[in-house]
Amino acid sequence: MTDEILQVKGLYRGATSSFIGVAFESSILFGIYSQTKQSLQGELHNGIPQLQVIIPSAAYGGTIISFILCPSELVKCRMQIQGTDSLVPKNDRYSSPLDCAIKTIKREGVNGIFRGGFATLLRESIGNAVFFSTYEYSRYHIQSQLNSAFCGVSSQPKVMIDVGIGVITGGIAGVAFWSTVLPLDVAKTVIQTTPDTRSSRNPFQILNSIYKTKGVRACYAGLGPTLVRAFPANAAAIVAWELTAKFLGIRRD
Repeated sequence: MTDEILQVKGLYRGATSSFIGVAFESSILFGIYSQTKQSLQGELHNGIPQLQVIIPSAAYGGTIISFILCPSELVKCRMQIQGTDSLVPKNDRYSSPLDCAIKTIKREGVNGIFRGGFATLLRESIGNAVFFSTYEYSRYHIQSQLNSAFCGVSSQPKVMIDVGIGVITGGIAGVAFWSTVLPLDVAKTVIQTTPDTRSSRNPFQILNSIYKTKGVRACYAGLGPTLVRAFPANAAAIVAWELTAKFLGIRRD
């Protein structure tokens, strides 16, 4: 029974730092994106999505949160790859995310906790530009098709319609995000988990090495499970964002 419990706990190894990172990421990313978008588009806006506004706003938000995500994901990845005591000596194992962060800083300095920072920045800036562009355009086109059909109905059905739109657009945007930047995430993970501190931190060099030795498929390792997770996770995030904005009386457009 004890072994079974340990195996189940192993599935959630690194979850604490992941939850913390996601919480900060979501609040900061959506806040920065919304404020930057409003500043760039100004008062005059006809409701049609504008790439010249969406892309820089999303990329800026992604760049900012990359500085939060990089340390939290480094800790998460290192906690996750820890093997059993038979594979990793006890003195080299991390007892908690905090222990992992402290040992990393002691061994590698402050720069060590930000290993993979460039790859994370590229993933978040490019990925969120794709994410919000996909979300805004799909949302606009779906709403424009439905607004006339549901004109004059009660507020409750409209809320349900908004939830449905959020599920579809958020899910599609999440799939678009990871389909675009998964290779950068693969490179980031390699950079953050390699024991050799002198190894390259250039994600393009890492991907080139992976491609030469294992082919294109290796650059998209884990694509299936990632996309399966991405749709519901991002659908939930968008629905929560939209409903919160509506509840607080914040105009999205």
